[in-house]
Amino acid sequence: DGSLRFLRPSHAMTRSQLIATIRRKKSLLCVGLDTEEHLLPEHFRSESHPLRAFNEAIVEVTHNLTVAYKLNLAFYEALGDQGWLDLEATVGYIRSKGDCLIIADAKRGDIGNTARKYAEAFFDVLGVDAVTLSPYMGRDSILPFLGRSGKWAVVLGITSNSGAEDVQFLELADGGRVFEKVMERAAGWGSPEDLMFVVGATRSQELVAARKIAPNSFFLVPGVGAQGGDLDAVMEHGMIAGGGLLINSSRGILYAGSGKDAVPLAREAARALQGKMEVALRAKGVI
Repeated sequence: DGSLRFLRPSHAMTRSQLIATIRRKKSLLCVGLDTEEHLLPEHFRSESHPLRAFNEAIVEVTHNLTVAYKLNLAFYEALGDQGWLDLEATVGYIRSKGDCLIIADAKRGDIGNTARKYAEAFFDVLGVDAVTLSPYMGRDSILPFLGRSGKWAVVLGITSNSGAEDVQFLELADGGRVFEKVMERAAGWGSPEDLMFVVGATRSQELVAARKIAPNSFFLVPGVGAQGGDLDAVMEHGMIAGGGLLINSSRGILYAGSGKDAVPLAREAARALQGKMEVALRAKGVI
């Protein structure tokens, strides 16, 4: 009806449930729904809600191959009310398919009372399971997202963009780097039951350092696919008992094809990644 519907969903996914899903689906795959209308196949652009229709088609053919979906908020917020409705509808459709973690890639980070309202917006209203967060403002910007069973704070550790060099890799007086100190501090604010880290796939050589700091935490790993991240290196250096990784691919799946074959090719791209992950999961004894 064009109005925003306020949700109060009770869904959550605990660490043990996430690990069970990884083992059942034999996958570490996270599909990024960073959907842009001008990149959609022409037959979707004629739909009354093109983004929503495309997202639902992608979820329909990939949900049995993936353990998580990541929705980058900017791609929806830029469309105003209609974008939020598409976001809300997509979350509901993913939820209807059962056991997939839903991540709001929002990269929020603000003082405590504002962070509390963001937590309410994403967890209580939109009903996602996890939110990406910037730790730059410190502990009180993260704490409101913690302590909810089956809900996750996903703290930026090492990002996959070139600008990560500007701050994250600066050397400190003790010889450590900024990202290492940030991860050490943040790891103490929560636990592996409610706090994950973003560790970019384009920095796979740094996964060893990140794993030493957070040996039991889940890592959300963007940058595989279009950004050129090394999937094999990520799995070799990042995997732990229970998996410990959510490896994201967005454009490499969404836009694997451009015409009538777009959705089948998206499934093939997801299947190819899941197949590689299954091999690594077996080799590491996770499944």
